Amino acid sequence: MRHTTLGGTGISVSDHGLGAMMFGTGNSDQDDCVRIIHRALDAGINLVDTADVYEQGVSEEIVGKALRGARRDDVVLATKGHMQMGEDPTHQGNSRRWLTRALDDSLRRLGTDHVDLYQLHRPDPHTDIDETLATLTDFVRAGKIRAFGTSTFPAEQLVEAQWAADRRGHLRPRTEQAPYSMLARGVERAVLPTTRKYGVGVLVWGPLSAGWLSGRIRSAADIDLSQGRTAIEAHKFDPALPGNARKLDAVHALAELAKEAGLPLPHLATAFVRAHPAVSSVLIGPRTMEHLESLLTGVDVTLPADVLDRIDEIVPPGTDLNSDDFYYTPPSLEDPALRRR
Repeated sequence: MRHTTLGGTGISVSDHGLGAMMFGTGNSDQDDCVRIIHRALDAGINLVDTADVYEQGVSEEIVGKALRGARRDDVVLATKGHMQMGEDPTHQGNSRRWLTRALDDSLRRLGTDHVDLYQLHRPDPHTDIDETLATLTDFVRAGKIRAFGTSTFPAEQLVEAQWAADRRGHLRPRTEQAPYSMLARGVERAVLPTTRKYGVGVLVWGPLSAGWLSGRIRSAADIDLSQGRTAIEAHKFDPALPGNARKLDAVHALAELAKEAGLPLPHLATAFVRAHPAVSSVLIGPRTMEHLESLLTGVDVTLPADVLDRIDEIVPPGTDLNSDDFYYTPPSLEDPALRRR
């Protein structure tokens, strides 16, 4: 497993990280989840990423159970705060009030006195970035976190955070966790160039594009909209919608390319995002041990220039085939009152 330094943190991370979103949600067998985590660590992965909102804390509890004891010292442990926890509408956001409680709750569930990387799960338009950065800086100085970053932030907000930190004397966000896949390449336009400009390390999530690049989807008949995630987020899966029809066409072409290259489609997908010079580590989120073992066999795949060129022909650089795949919509586009006099 190759390693790289995560942004300007000085922290060495494996170029594949373990995403824990499926633990407690897709896989409710906690002992099995612990075994998956241990297998990933034994394979050389040293970065484990979770979040408080994953099954409302259950994922963090599973990760904490798996890392209890000597394992904790060998792992770069990352978690996130921001999303609503429970039914109370005040239990969310990037304010000092909420992040202080959210971090303490995460540390308790994880069974540790610190996390190596604490991330803002999404932007918060209701909280001044100065307050948020001051809070995160205090967390570092208190020894509760080693570094902090962001997740799914637009480029302009990444820049604002860097400038605000510089002008107000706060520590800077050192990482961005961005959605990136062969079907969702929008971050190549501004987000990834911005992270390179400011020396921000990038963790990539969603390299299999929510299952589109898992190899299971070959035709519209393979997409079941009656239950599960595909039912909840039908706008990202319904093949009758133009953006999803484009994704389905691209999957066909990419699957053929993978076959020509002698690779399983998931290996092509993860190797593609790792090829970008801004990317520090790609997060894989297996639900089962079988999924993990399959992904581990592709960790050393490097794509030659001609294969990368073919991918560019199928999905042009900077293109999101379905704009809904970015997972963050600015408030000005959701609330008409913010764009009308």
